[in-house]
Amino acid sequence: MIPIAKPILGEEEKKAVIEVINSGIIAEGPKVKEFEKKFSEYIGVKYAVATSSGTTALHTALLAHEIKPNDEIITTPFTFIATVNSILYCGARPVFADISEEDFNIDPEKIEEKVTKKTKAIIPVHLYGNPCDMDEIMKIATDYNLKVIEDACQAHGASYKGKKVGSFGTGVFSFYPTKNMTTSEGGMITTDNEKIAEKCKLIRSHGSAVRYHHNILGFNYRMTDIEATIGIEQLKKLNSFNKKRIENANYLNKGLSGIKGIISPKIEKNKTHVFHQYTIRVTKDFKITRDELQKKLQEKGVGTAIYYPIPIHLQELYIKLGYKDKLPVSEKISQEVISLPIHPSVTKENLDYIIQTFNNF
Repeated sequence: MIPIAKPILGEEEKKAVIEVINSGIIAEGPKVKEFEKKFSEYIGVKYAVATSSGTTALHTALLAHEIKPNDEIITTPFTFIATVNSILYCGARPVFADISEEDFNIDPEKIEEKVTKKTKAIIPVHLYGNPCDMDEIMKIATDYNLKVIEDACQAHGASYKGKKVGSFGTGVFSFYPTKNMTTSEGGMITTDNEKIAEKCKLIRSHGSAVRYHHNILGFNYRMTDIEATIGIEQLKKLNSFNKKRIENANYLNKGLSGIKGIISPKIEKNKTHVFHQYTIRVTKDFKITRDELQKKLQEKGVGTAIYYPIPIHLQELYIKLGYKDKLPVSEKISQEVISLPIHPSVTKENLDYIIQTFNNF
């Protein structure tokens, strides 16, 4: 079986973890600070704040920007549910703008029509590792005085016009095992705003900057030194991991071109797509349905996944909350997408097998 995802952890990570265990400092400590510093330098921002997951990073970032009950946050319905649930955690209201059929990201043209007097922020999601159109999003944010919190949980190292995602507004990253780099679990907030960084540090640690002195309501959202030391080693490898993903994506794009009913990912010149996922569309012109294709690929030993089969506005939770949005592009794309193996462990032989399997269909 060619798996859809595979964490790559080597001797460097194992050695680093053992050193941390032997040090006796296994909770948040010096390795977390070192990881924060190195990650901020990599993204090109002044500050980075590590958390226990991408979800807690999203929640923390929203709270640091003083998102309150009844505020409205514009975001995409085509993402992992944590993006949107983090808005609910603050008591705020998610407002959905439909996506672009070209890159599956939030459509800037759909954002402006959703802005009201209650709108406080935009959360664009760099889906599958493909950057959003940040010039247009940042212009809308400036015109309406809105905060921008980039969900870059799938986009470590991706860039838009040479600038890394997570450096336009306040960035949020996840280090879940399937991501382009991992800490096993963990998250990171990136920002150039010192006040936001300091507020995030308070929120992640029970509202405390000095032990047993609690200034605000906070949470236990800290990263451990064990996780951070894995992250330090993974960060060294991130560029090479991404290079391999991009090479694999280009190879698949070439091999799958010309197959009727298959639409491969579009690669734009002004964006560095780091292919957290390689996601194709299976249209009605293909010989079999998307779900039939997934079943047949599984039988042939090719791992796949569907990200995401149900847009968030159609999830039971959001229907119960009263959402009745009609978002035709998101609803259409959710019925067509399927992701194929793209991670650095995928070999040329694997890719040739995948391509041949499609041609056989």
